[in-house]
Amino acid sequence: MAESPMSWKKGGCHCGAVRFEVLAPNEIAVKDCNCSICRMTGYVHLIVPKERFRLLAGADRITTYSFNTGTAKHHFCSVCGIKSFYLPRSKPDGYSVNVRCLEEGAVRVTRVKPFDGQHWEDAATPGAGTREP
Repeated sequence: MAESPMSWKKGGCHCGAVRFEVLAPNEIAVKDCNCSICRMTGYVHLIVPKERFRLLAGADRITTYSFNTGTAKHHFCSVCGIKSFYLPRSKPDGYSVNVRCLEEGAVRVTRVKPFDGQHWEDAATPGAGTREP
């Protein structure tokens, strides 16, 4: 199956202070992680390389939260508290975009893949499976 055509999709936080765009296919598969922070925030992942992400507005409105190893950098809007993107531990040279923060209709989700983020270290062990999100 050929990859869906790619184009720049816009997104951002609830209040609009943080705006970004991401180069993504029109049809995507996403990851639904069950780690503590993703589960509590309802985050649905689209992971892209850094060159496919652009912060358009709100750099001065972003606050960052890290926990555990400190590798992941969870970026939140300091005004409305929404995390629309972050630097994931599994891909520190890329971004994870919350698909729910893209403009409505920007993409069509064709598949939701569960990811066992509660046991991320087990999944990150060579031969044990994928490292994402």
